[in-house]
Amino acid sequence: MTSLTRFDGVFTALVTPFTATGAIDWAAFDRHLDRQLAAGIAGLVPVGTTGEAATLDEDEALALISRTKARAEGAAYVLAGTGSNSTAKTVAATRRAVEAGVDGVLVVTPYYNKPTQAGLVAHFAAVAEAAGAAEVMLYSVPGRAGVAIAPQTAAELAARAPNIVAIKEAGGDAARVTALRAACGADFVVHCGDDGLALPFYALGARGLTSVLSNYAPAECVALWQAWFGGRFAEALMLHERLAPLAAAMFIESSPAPVKHALAHAGLMGAGLRLPLVGLAPASAAALATELARFAAA
Repeated sequence: MTSLTRFDGVFTALVTPFTATGAIDWAAFDRHLDRQLAAGIAGLVPVGTTGEAATLDEDEALALISRTKARAEGAAYVLAGTGSNSTAKTVAATRRAVEAGVDGVLVVTPYYNKPTQAGLVAHFAAVAEAAGAAEVMLYSVPGRAGVAIAPQTAAELAARAPNIVAIKEAGGDAARVTALRAACGADFVVHCGDDGLALPFYALGARGLTSVLSNYAPAECVALWQAWFGGRFAEALMLHERLAPLAAAMFIESSPAPVKHALAHAGLMGAGLRLPLVGLAPASAAALATELARFAAA
């Protein structure tokens, strides 16, 4: 397999800003994209979990993907979230994203259904076929989906579909990097899906990070990646220790409520969410404010 250096770096799992009436705030979204690109973010991931994809209709999702692609103008890899718990819907969403010109698609394990590994193979193989020449990043997040992609399943899929080239691993276990590399080979790209584990993931062979935290602190997340891969290990550790408490605070309640609260606190967009998500409870908001102040002072 060819070395996939285009996946190297930090990808931002983009939030979707909403107006006070619940519509997409396009001006805020454009500003958000520009801030990400200015910070050196390598990839933009619209319409994922962090973007509240489950609450978006098809037209909104496609508009966000198209807007991201146009705004990036080749400056960043565009990886569209197209996964759902229906293979037919995922295939259709993938085709729409590919027609919009994305570089790749991020496909989460079907949630609630809890398919077997054989079911996962059938699901992802169908999506990979629909993706055509676009690349596919698998997304294993058992905390939300209820099932993980076994390393051997990832290996079977990579062998079966040459456009399945990467996995976002968000199970909270750095040892999975070693297991995935052993099963899939060193050229199969592993992305960290847990901000607080970015540094140990890099040390074990992950090539990049798909990040929630980088919505708020893109430059710092990029600096950590650059420090590690530039061989400046003490600097990387220092940055990790500065970022880790804030990364944890971004999950004090269900994401993306905390990161949207932080972005609103910084005056970058509104904190609005779509039901069933709601704003932070007062205690959570106070705890997050403490971490934001600590981070700013560090």
